[in-house]
Amino acid sequence: MGVDLGNLLAKMDILSTSDHASVVSINIFVALLCACIVIGHLLEENRWMNESITALIIGVCSGIIILLTTGGRSSHLLVFSEDIFFIYVLPPIIFNAGFQVKKKQFFRNFSTIMLFGAIGTLISFAIISFGAMKIFKNMNIGSLEIADYLAIGAIFSATDSVCTLQVLNQDETPLLYSLVFGEGVVNDATSVVLFNAIQSFDLSHINSSIILQFVGSFLYLFFLSTVLGVVAGLLCAFIIKKLYFGRHSTDREVALMMLMAYLSYMLAELFYLSSILTVFFCGIVMSHYTWHNVTESSRITTKHAFATLSFVCELFIFLYVGMDALDIEKWKFISDSPGTSVGVSSILIGLILVGRAAFVFPLSFLSNLMKKTPYEKIEIKQQVTIWWAGLMRGAVSMALAYNKFTSEGFTQFRANAFMITSTITVVLFSTVVFGLLTKPLVRHLLPSSKHLSRALSSESTTPKSFNVPLLDNGQNSEADLGSHVPRPTSLRMLLSTPSHTVHFYWRKFDNAFMRPVFGGRGFVPFVPGSPIEQSMHQTE
Repeated sequence: MGVDLGNLLAKMDILSTSDHASVVSINIFVALLCACIVIGHLLEENRWMNESITALIIGVCSGIIILLTTGGRSSHLLVFSEDIFFIYVLPPIIFNAGFQVKKKQFFRNFSTIMLFGAIGTLISFAIISFGAMKIFKNMNIGSLEIADYLAIGAIFSATDSVCTLQVLNQDETPLLYSLVFGEGVVNDATSVVLFNAIQSFDLSHINSSIILQFVGSFLYLFFLSTVLGVVAGLLCAFIIKKLYFGRHSTDREVALMMLMAYLSYMLAELFYLSSILTVFFCGIVMSHYTWHNVTESSRITTKHAFATLSFVCELFIFLYVGMDALDIEKWKFISDSPGTSVGVSSILIGLILVGRAAFVFPLSFLSNLMKKTPYEKIEIKQQVTIWWAGLMRGAVSMALAYNKFTSEGFTQFRANAFMITSTITVVLFSTVVFGLLTKPLVRHLLPSSKHLSRALSSESTTPKSFNVPLLDNGQNSEADLGSHVPRPTSLRMLLSTPSHTVHFYWRKFDNAFMRPVFGGRGFVPFVPGSPIEQSMHQTE
């Protein structure tokens, strides 16, 4: 009995020591997050820096200190897991992106965004995969199969939409922000769908049947993921409109919106769909319908709560990536050939540059052919900025690389070690170098904010402007909606101005069927004694 008690006490002591170490690690990590916020605020006016780069640099410096204090055993406080990233950290970022995005700009440029985000990603994926296959076979990096090369294409086709939020301003460059950010979200979703499709197919013997199945699986996942997000957003809007929780508690409204958004993400994961695409469109639908069904205090709360969660998750990602860049376990497998490692990373960066240029400029030309007004066309300087701003690679690439080339957090084979370390190098280089130069490039190539605002104001007063929302953000009155769009009178008009036509019929359908059922601006539930009734009396 004494022996058993002694063993029990020993085990308890080990557990308590482990728990204490975890608490210490979490305390230090949270302190570093606070430091990122403070230093990022102090550097906010700096023309070169942004919070992503600040967090990355702090992570690298912290990793160096931890590496020295542990005698070279470890460089990070927490163990990275792609499951933690995809399940807990990424959802708030993507949902907030959909919830806060200016839908007027997003849907106004929807065709161009889909061209860049879907077709462009496929072009980049093909170039990177083919280039890596041709070049890496002649290098001494170990054996890679066809599925590995295709996975490399999917991994390095994923742009960093998080860093895009830091380097472009939605108010100063609305068109560029809409295109680069919208493309980034669709691009991430496309890359993840591609990656999952590659994982689920036997690509050792490729034939026409396998290719058709691959394309069908890709389209199926893309479409079904979008539908799931829209359905989840509409269901939340319907429940809140019918039950109107705000009569008793605004907390219930906020909690339901958060949980329904997260439920849509997890359902997509459960059914092996693109959870990124699902939660993004769930955010768009919630901001169009659900947000207008809640009380004023809930609107303010949700807006800032979602933004805060997204902000903290972004800092967490870049801080950890900076720490993990110095993980000794990953680098020791290639320590005998540093030159080859630099060569692999350089080749990947070169393929990323070529792959992005191969679709940005041709697809911009195609997009310009469909535009009628000069303000809608993408000028060559804007094309260069779009090309450059999308070169950054971030946490999605890291997570996919971990998923493909590691086992339980460390590499097992020489080729896998090269791919992991090269991914880390590419992410660090692209985020720091490309990220540092993006702001100065935007200021150099694009007109000043005064000229831009003047151009936008003149555009908005033009009767034939394309400046018409498919889904509005609640900034325009109901009387304004539909007043600028002429009804299509012939098939010729439908073909010549498809955006006008889609906008016109969507608003007509939205006002007649969707808003009366699901709520939204102009169809807020009327409850006696509610803040809505009070505001109505005040306006009267």
